[in-house]
Amino acid sequence: MLNEPITDGRLAKGERRKRELIEATLRIVAREGVSGVSHRTVAREAGLPATAAAYHFQGIEELLTAALTWCMDEDAERMRVLAAEADGGEDALRRFATLLAEVVARPGHLLAEYELYLLAAREPKLRESTDRWMAALADFARRFTRDPVRVEMLVALVDGVLLQGLLRDEPPTAERFEALLRTALGS
Repeated sequence: MLNEPITDGRLAKGERRKRELIEATLRIVAREGVSGVSHRTVAREAGLPATAAAYHFQGIEELLTAALTWCMDEDAERMRVLAAEADGGEDALRRFATLLAEVVARPGHLLAEYELYLLAAREPKLRESTDRWMAALADFARRFTRDPVRVEMLVALVDGVLLQGLLRDEPPTAERFEALLRTALGS
């Protein structure tokens, strides 16, 4: 969607604006929650004319869908890359644990993702992106185990630990993530 190369200058500018609006939406969601999102607040946050968000996104639902899709697809792509490189060894597990620690260290972005994740729980049509994220986690887990219960447990564990990381003054470290992953995968 937003990652394809565009050669037409007007289209490229439009896609840049959409990306700026999506990033502004994520900042607002992180700061104020989904209820703080309006066309006007998003345009102002992005430093664009008041009409920009309404021009690029017909409604708030479309804007939130674009933000959710962007977040989940970005995370799923990072997981796909990790899964493709994973060989079931210590180094792959360590890299994944480090990635999780980096994610939880950016609480604003993570908070926005979970706000949008919950929106997908209420809106089934938004679940395509969250499904891609969970599938990428499952693909990674399958590099370490063929046990479907352990695969499902790892997917739930990652979301749970990241969400709990938002509630703690000191989020989990890479070492803690690695210990949890190792236990869940039976490594």
